Amino acid sequence: MKPQRCGFFPDEVVLQILSKLPIKSLFRSKTVCKLWYRLVSDKYFIQLYNETSAKNPTLLVEVSDSLGSKLDLIVVDNRRGVSEFSLDFLRDRVKVRASCNGLLCCSSIPDKGVYYVCNPMTREFRLLPKSRERHVTRFYPDDEATLVGLACNLSTQKFNVVLAGYHRTFGHRPNGTFVCMIFDSESSKWRKFVSFQDDQFTHMNKSQVVFVNGALHWLTGSSCILALDLEFDVWRKMSLPEQVTCVSGNRFYLLESDGCLSVIQISDAWMKIWVLKYYGREEWHLVDTVSLRCIKGLVTGIFPICQTGECVFLATHKQILVFYRKTRVWKEMYSVKNSSTLPLWYSAHAFRSTILSCQ
Repeated sequence: MKPQRCGFFPDEVVLQILSKLPIKSLFRSKTVCKLWYRLVSDKYFIQLYNETSAKNPTLLVEVSDSLGSKLDLIVVDNRRGVSEFSLDFLRDRVKVRASCNGLLCCSSIPDKGVYYVCNPMTREFRLLPKSRERHVTRFYPDDEATLVGLACNLSTQKFNVVLAGYHRTFGHRPNGTFVCMIFDSESSKWRKFVSFQDDQFTHMNKSQVVFVNGALHWLTGSSCILALDLEFDVWRKMSLPEQVTCVSGNRFYLLESDGCLSVIQISDAWMKIWVLKYYGREEWHLVDTVSLRCIKGLVTGIFPICQTGECVFLATHKQILVFYRKTRVWKEMYSVKNSSTLPLWYSAHAFRSTILSCQ
């Protein structure tokens, strides 16, 4: 798109300014002139907006009331503060299972096996077709996938949903067979492949899935990274930094950092940030060491959720904290005011505000 001049500023300057607006403000600006009205459907501007947003990850968390009957979604942004939105446009009671580049994968709570992909900022959604395979075998336990992943490519604007887990035929125990179902947004079809895995996953291992370099990555209970290559449908294992796994008592979490895999290591006194700068070589670099003295009383229950080069977002039972890496300052961004039924870290995800379509 080659937009006409609007106002006193050069066209590219206007586009750069608009690309930094919150989505609600951007949509309100459509009434200014015909040029701005067309921007939200223009491929060049969409790419610019999404690339700008990708540099400012935020934290999304589901907050329920004491009865668990009402669910609110909170977005915490270190630049714009805290905002709230709803998934009521899905007309279903859902749980957020994965997040990637502004899209969410949600599973229906009352109807097992029903999944949605939605953009909560634009309120677009897509109900995924059911796979024919699901009535033949069952996920173990409770018919739910062990791993749920969402991979969204900003440049192609295509996405994949991955459901993977230990399966059992009806009436039989699981035998270690690991079945992976992958939904392709372009063909609107599921594909399936079977492998063997013997890894265990905690809740945090399952929730913190990272999409980089064309693959989805999860931490396993055996202290390695399980990666799924979405082009070739192949699982492979990657090593963590040796300095992370050789010390007992450490906790570690898998995150993204400016398009790279990152591991955050937490001990009683320190938080260390590692980045895999050269993906193919598996060379980990220690990029930051942070003293936890200022939040000593919270260390045992703190979980890093997402990060940028500027800051790290962390969740506790009732608080969202941000650590500013340049100034070395800690700040509380959000606190639960009621008796929430679940800790905030239990349902927190990395998030970005994009105008990516899921249709």
